[in-house]
Amino acid sequence: MPRFKTVHKGLKLLPIDFDKQLLPGTFEHALCYLVDHELDLSDFHARYRNSVEGAPAYDPAVLLKIVLLAYSRGLISSRKMETACRDHVLFMAVSGDSQPHFTTLAHFVSAMGDLAAKLFAQVLTVCDRQGLIGREMFAIDGVKLPSNASKAKSGTRADFLRQAEKMEKAAQSMIERQRQCDKQPEDDELRAARKLERLQANARQLRAWLSENPEDRKGAKGRVNLSNRTDNDSAKMATGKGVIQGYTGVATVDEKAQIIVDAQAHGTGSEQALLTPVVEATASLRTPTTCYTADAGYHSRDGLEKLETNTIPAFIPDNGYRKRDPRYAGQERHTEKPDPLWDKSPKAPSSTLYTPADFHFDPVQKTCICPAGKQLYGNGSHCTIKGQPAIKFKGALRDCLGCLQRKQCLRTPEKTAARQVAFILAKTEQDNALTRMRRRIDSPVGREMITRRFATVEPVFGNLRHNKRLDRFSLRGRERVDGQWKLYCVTHNIEKLAHRGAWS
Repeated sequence: MPRFKTVHKGLKLLPIDFDKQLLPGTFEHALCYLVDHELDLSDFHARYRNSVEGAPAYDPAVLLKIVLLAYSRGLISSRKMETACRDHVLFMAVSGDSQPHFTTLAHFVSAMGDLAAKLFAQVLTVCDRQGLIGREMFAIDGVKLPSNASKAKSGTRADFLRQAEKMEKAAQSMIERQRQCDKQPEDDELRAARKLERLQANARQLRAWLSENPEDRKGAKGRVNLSNRTDNDSAKMATGKGVIQGYTGVATVDEKAQIIVDAQAHGTGSEQALLTPVVEATASLRTPTTCYTADAGYHSRDGLEKLETNTIPAFIPDNGYRKRDPRYAGQERHTEKPDPLWDKSPKAPSSTLYTPADFHFDPVQKTCICPAGKQLYGNGSHCTIKGQPAIKFKGALRDCLGCLQRKQCLRTPEKTAARQVAFILAKTEQDNALTRMRRRIDSPVGREMITRRFATVEPVFGNLRHNKRLDRFSLRGRERVDGQWKLYCVTHNIEKLAHRGAWS
């Protein structure tokens, strides 16, 4: 029978050299070198007032190393970070065998504020010095992630006012019933008292929120947006996996080495309004030849006009560019799925009546022939249907009243005398920012830029979402969520520095 060497499991006391755990070329080595030799953390030090009195505090450099290493390993929970500092050798080496409490780590991240932006800028400067930013193309994209907010507590001030009144009315009804009925058993009395207390507490919370927020959230064009009582900066957003309550994390990625040159988090699901803030934030980095690319969500008249006014080259497709691109021919087969959430194919009309497609319309002569072979007369040559120019026709009474196909042509033949039909006319293409961008996208250069955008920005979000396991924001408030998003993007940039051999 073969013999094998003994395999040791469980507890074993070993001497460990922490410096030898940080191997050159790894993320943790680049992280420690960057924090110890490149970053200026004086703004963090200014927050401490324990030079004379008070207990020693954890070095913010140590806390920053722990947080960024945890994010690179897919750990977002401060409790798991504390456990890793206690049990994981690599975390011990990075933190110098420090074991901060999870509340210390949580407070460090949540109270970072605008310092996260300064850290991001410092790391970006190091990336630029290492030659990782090419400034040829900046690709913009975003991801919608849920936050630490309750979707059920969203609504307008009118909704919350109705809820408060309903709770107060229910609580008053319970009080009246308790006064009128006989003595209840002790258990029933306790349950009723707890329920009454909950109703009154919830009503007080609603009233307090209404007094602190005297106005609804305003969106584009003065439209009222839903507020949220747990995090009023967040927003309801429609995603491929349903409706979430959260934020949109926007990243601008340079093509050369996939370095994130700008990171922002916004409490809105509309990406059209986010193009201008991103372009303004990257103004110091771009050159006159730097080109911006984005997906169709950032396509808007205002955004494109501002880009043209500032002579900034960009390739931002509209929603219909795939239908015009021969490379996407046959994509309709992907919509043939049983799930109704994914089945985007047009449904067959349930009615058997004649549709406008059954009428022969001549757009040149402006004539229309019905299925029975009768000519209809014009009933409105200058009309608009859903904002598009259209033309209407109506059948003559002498033709329609005696027609044998009335039941197939009219929904209520006993009430309607003659059939009317309308046709949408082709729009006259105007030379504006939208049409110019459409022509640019449909050109060979535009199609190439769309492909380059995919190859530049999508791997970055794959790294953040899958490898770093970023599936939600754990904080509340736009400033804090924006700081957490920037920290994740800093982690990505440090990883790029390590892979490119910086300080190895």
